[in-house]
Amino acid sequence: MANLKVELCGITLDNPIIPASGTFGFGYEFAELYDINMLGTFSFKGTTKDPRFGNPTPRIAECTAGMINAVGLQNPGVEKVISEELPKLATCFHKKVMANVSGFSVEDYAYTCQMLDSCEQIGWFEVNVSCPNVHGGGMSFGTSPEAAAEVTRAVKAVTTKPVFIKLSPNVTDIVSIAKACEEAGADGISLINTLLGMRIDLRTRKPVIANTMGGFSGSAIFPVALRMVYQVAHAVKIPVIGMGGVSSAEDVIEMMLAGATAVQVGAANLVNPYACRDIINDLPSVMAKYNINRLSEIIGGCK
Repeated sequence: MANLKVELCGITLDNPIIPASGTFGFGYEFAELYDINMLGTFSFKGTTKDPRFGNPTPRIAECTAGMINAVGLQNPGVEKVISEELPKLATCFHKKVMANVSGFSVEDYAYTCQMLDSCEQIGWFEVNVSCPNVHGGGMSFGTSPEAAAEVTRAVKAVTTKPVFIKLSPNVTDIVSIAKACEEAGADGISLINTLLGMRIDLRTRKPVIANTMGGFSGSAIFPVALRMVYQVAHAVKIPVIGMGGVSSAEDVIEMMLAGATAVQVGAANLVNPYACRDIINDLPSVMAKYNINRLSEIIGGCK
């Protein structure tokens, strides 16, 4: 019988499938469609210190084999996440959840993580230093090893739970940034966030989305994501969560062979809300096809 279990910083997941932040809300929305307790866990909507309305509309555009978004971290702020969103989630999800946190200063990151640290439901932090859709924060921290390390140290100083730093692919050398985070105390690395892209409306000759540029995601970015996961997983000693264009059980196996301990599914959820359920259901047959008995044994299996 196929064994899908993996361990992520001391917490056992029933399977490695994690819906990515920004594509799964706070979970209870998808619980109306299927039992989300079948997931390994999920990363909830990116949370900031203060409420954010997000960027002007239009802020989502379709493109070949993917999409561009510039939502801009719309969220109700950490206080409402704690008082309203997490209690709603507790009624339908009975596992540890991953808290995705973003900020506009090192102090913002530390404050938000410290506030969430006391929440029993949270098993891990995913600290987003890689959002390309906000100004004055987000990706600016993830394009420099020194800045990413500074955020890592600040968050680790105020939290008791494992901290994964989510990295941007919009850099020349992602390995140096991952290693800087590891040296600063990160418990794991998440990658990749979206690539920076844009589209132009031929009729108006203006950008399709109001923010001009946004995060490009979807199956088209999978080879880039796989390459970066491979590079980072072979350069650090802490676990890696792989993501970027994952849309099938076969993609999950590839990510794990590249070195990912767990795998996030993002844009595919927006195309098919049952994507994660279907991938989990497909994994045993795909494992059998490739003579895999335990997923944990293939992590980093591509040398």
